Amino acid sequence: MDATKKTARLAGLLYLVSSIPAPFALIYVPSRLFVRGDAAATADRIRASETLFRVGIATELASSVIFIFVALTLHRLFKPVAERAALAMMVLILISFPISFFNVLNDIAALNFAGVGRASGVLTAFDAHQRDALAYLSLHLRGQGIAVAAQIFWGLWLFPFGICVMRSGFIPRILGVLLMIAGCGYIASAFSEVLVPQYQHAVDQVAKILGFGELPIIFWLLIWGARPQRVSAQTA
Repeated sequence: MDATKKTARLAGLLYLVSSIPAPFALIYVPSRLFVRGDAAATADRIRASETLFRVGIATELASSVIFIFVALTLHRLFKPVAERAALAMMVLILISFPISFFNVLNDIAALNFAGVGRASGVLTAFDAHQRDALAYLSLHLRGQGIAVAAQIFWGLWLFPFGICVMRSGFIPRILGVLLMIAGCGYIASAFSEVLVPQYQHAVDQVAKILGFGELPIIFWLLIWGARPQRVSAQTA
């Protein structure tokens, strides 16, 4: 029981540490740099806020690396009670990381097209307006990559995660239900980007609300870990 509780709290701690910088990298930095429909203004902001942009890239990478250990720790926690679901949970979230890491190349490309990257000197074949347009396109593709590719797996992994929680016996079942509801939000947001882009904003607003269903498990794992009485009953 003590080992289970320690593993659960470690998972909660890693989950929280990896989640804190994510809004900065995925929401705040793009909101400060990306000007929808205006390539010149976007490129100007990149050049004026190069340090902020680079910090955002580093923060996103750090958050993703830490979350790999979240997946491994959660798999260790739930494997004894739901082996197949724990494996599916780990595999689905791990698939998202190559997508996220590869997507960072769009940020690097935006820096170069804006004229502040290490390879910007070789882009003299393009005029200033073309480079600004390419910087804008790179940031746009970065957002698309997150919204479509990565978010699908961010949603899918929450379903086996929810199953693991409900079968565990040491975490309230309602938290598993909330995880699945949050997963529906992620997936709906990803597919609305492709299928019904005209309704994307409305779907995203609903998805953000559903996404709060992922928060309770973080604090439960961090604060309570595992409920001793339920673990004892399951062991018996």
